[in-house]
Amino acid sequence: MKLVLAIYPGSFDPVTNGHLDLIERGAKLFDRLVVAVLQNLEKDPLFTVPERVEMLREVTRPWANVEVDVFGGLLVEYARHRNAQVLLRGIRAISDYEYELQMALMNRKMEPRIETVFMMPSETYSYLSSRLVREIARLGGPLHGLVPQIVEERIRAKVT
Repeated sequence: MKLVLAIYPGSFDPVTNGHLDLIERGAKLFDRLVVAVLQNLEKDPLFTVPERVEMLREVTRPWANVEVDVFGGLLVEYARHRNAQVLLRGIRAISDYEYELQMALMNRKMEPRIETVFMMPSETYSYLSSRLVREIARLGGPLHGLVPQIVEERIRAKVT
């Protein structure tokens, strides 16, 4: 029986409870799930790639089949290198879908053997994004319930 490896890529700057919702559900669907942090996604990230990896490893510890890794360049090339069969992508709104559909079709053109699976977050997190979390933090707003406690502490240390 073939084991299914899925990759959940993103910047995770910072990891939110919405990301964790998809990670938890993806870990139930796939034999192995790689949470892949993209290098150089933003010119001015809040956290360095090693800091994001460290936080992700901490908050994904409950799932034995979840691994955290780093990649740069084309996602489909990274997926080929890892022998992944699935790319897991979260969709919060129609605007996400339009962008993600375009990316999924291009990835399929480059590598037809890799499927993209779209997953909607729990309605609790349908509004949540890393960008909003960074903005709220920079303005001194509350982060409770938006990110794991350890991530909130790291954000507060960065922005104060």
